[in-house]
Formats: sequence, structure tokens, C-alpha cells
Amino acid sequence: MSKFLEPLKAGFDFLTPYPYLQALIVIGAFIILAKIVDLIISRTVARLVSRTETRLDDHFISLMHRPIFATIASIGLLISLEIIELQESLQVVVEAIIETLLIFIWVMFALQASRILLSAMSRQARRFEFVQPTTEPLLKNALAVLLFLAGVYAIMVAWNINVTGLVASAGIVGLALSFAAQDTLSNLFAGVAILADKPYRIGDFIIIDSGERGEVTHIGLRSTRLLTRDDVEISIPNSVMGNAKIINEAGGPPKRYRVRASIGVAYGSDIDDVMQILVRIGMENERVLSNPEPRARFRKFGESSLDFDLLCWIAQPVFRGLIVHELNCEIYRQFAANDIQIPFPQRDLYIKEMSPSGGDTSG
Repeated sequence: MSKFLEPLKAGFDFLTPYPYLQALIVIGAFIILAKIVDLIISRTVARLVSRTETRLDDHFISLMHRPIFATIASIGLLISLEIIELQESLQVVVEAIIETLLIFIWVMFALQASRILLSAMSRQARRFEFVQPTTEPLLKNALAVLLFLAGVYAIMVAWNINVTGLVASAGIVGLALSFAAQDTLSNLFAGVAILADKPYRIGDFIIIDSGERGEVTHIGLRSTRLLTRDDVEISIPNSVMGNAKIINEAGGPPKRYRVRASIGVAYGSDIDDVMQILVRIGMENERVLSNPEPRARFRKFGESSLDFDLLCWIAQPVFRGLIVHELNCEIYRQFAANDIQIPFPQRDLYIKEMSPSGGDTSG
């Protein structure tokens, strides 16, 4: 600061007997400079960003007025303090107050800007999958805590407070809390990993290795919630989900899902008629997709039947049970109407008659 003030003091040699007047001139000059910079940002820069499609940059420009004006004006105040040459202790206090106010203004700017940015990202969930409407409040709160801690640290530095002991104490307290909240932290880190890795998303239909099957309705930092077909909500800790084998029936680029209706017909049936009837049943069902088309496959020669599969694609895995039910009902009706037999296991029992003497009377 002293090197910067030397040319400035040289220009004010004729005002040397009047240091307070010099300080007022410096403060006024920097206020005018701050106003000029503010006008440049509000007019020139704002005019340029107004041509963009998004309104995000407009919000940022409107938020920058106060911190930029306050920063430039604060520089003028600090320079004026050097010109006045107050007592060292008093000057340190005044400078610390100015720096504290400046830090507070910039922390508030960062807090508002982060909230606007997260809100904009949550509205484009497909592009920014880590920021979802369900996780947006958690991320906002986490950023607020981080900014608050950073602001407190900067203020302590401005007041020349030794933070080494506080940081060490905070580390010890954090270690104790980590042991006490081990399960909670495990769920928290697993939730962050799930949000980053995205093995499933909200709306996907998943099955985990413990048998639970349902639609993902919520992915939080502590747990994941599934809604089963019985309209029962299951809350599963993220630590369990992070270590579980998960089958995502809605995974992959397409959301469609293939269902399979298996049927056996009696030996001697016309397999061409069977496959034709099966394909027609699939095509006539309104819930079955036309692309890819339904298809029938002759799978194997069973013990008492010829085994076929009707393969159809549906829009969402959640309709699997209902559509298989509809296909099975229609297959039974169509086969009955076309005299196609559906065999079932049978056993014949032969009883041998024994003679009174214990001999065999059959031969």
C-alpha cells in the first residue's frame, strides 16, 4: 500500500498541511470511480449479456453492483486511512471493520449467486443430473455452510486472530463426531456416490438383490425410496444401496421393457398356426409397442408339450405384471377357439391283482 501511495502523495504536495482534505478527495475520487465502473457494468456489459438466451447471466450482473461498488469504495477508504496516519491501534481496528464489511458483502453475493445457479441447474435436471429438485435444498444448505465457514475464517484473518488452535480443536471435534455418526456419514457418502455415478434415477423401476422391487421416487443423501406395485413406500439406506446388486429394468438409452409370455402346446399341433396366433395376440394388445414388433419363438421340446415364448415390448417396466396377465388370458381364449390343446402333466396308475396264494394273476 505504501508504494502505491508514494506517487499519490507526490501529487498532493500542496495539500500536505491538510491530510483530512487529501483523504476526502481520495474517498470522493474512488466513489466516482466505483460509480463509473458500476455504470459500465450495468449498461455495456448488461447490454451484451441481454442478447444471450438464458437469464442467468442477467441475474449475476444485477447481483454484482453492490460488491464491486463496495470494493472500489473500500480501497479508497483504506488509502485515506494511510494518508491520515491514525494511531496504529486505531487504524488496525478501522481497517478490520472495513474488511469485515467487505467480506460480508462478498459472502452474501456468493450465497445468492450459488442459489440462483443451483435453481437454474435443477430446472435442467437432464443436463445436470447431480442437481435434482429433491437434492437442491441439501446442496444449497451445504454451500451456505461452506460460505459461512469461509467468511468466518476470512474475518478472523482480518482481525489478526490466530486460527491455528481453533482449526485443531475443530479437527478433534470433527473426529469425535465422525465416530459417533458413522452410519449417518456412511449413508451420506453413499448418497453422494449414487448421485454422481447414477446407477438409477428418479422414475426408474429397479430390483435389488434382497428382493425389493419398485419405482424410484426419491434419491436423498441419506436414503433411497421405492414405491412398490402395492403402493407401499420402502426407504432403504444409501449404504445398503451402495453395496447392493441392482437390476435397473428402465436402464439404458430406451425406456422400453420386454415381457415374455410362455406357453406349451400339445405334440401334433400346427406350429405355424401357434406362432401366427401368438403374434396376432401381441399386436392387438393396445399396451404393447408396435416397434419392435411382437414375435413368437419356438423354444424347446418339453416332456409333454412344445414350448413357445411370446416376446413383446412395453413402454414402462411398471406395466409388466398387468400386460403378462392380459396376454395369458387372450392366449387361453384364442387357443380354445382354435382347438389348440394346452397339455398338462398326467400319470396313469396300473394296479396288479394278487391271487389269494400270493401269486400274480395277471398272466
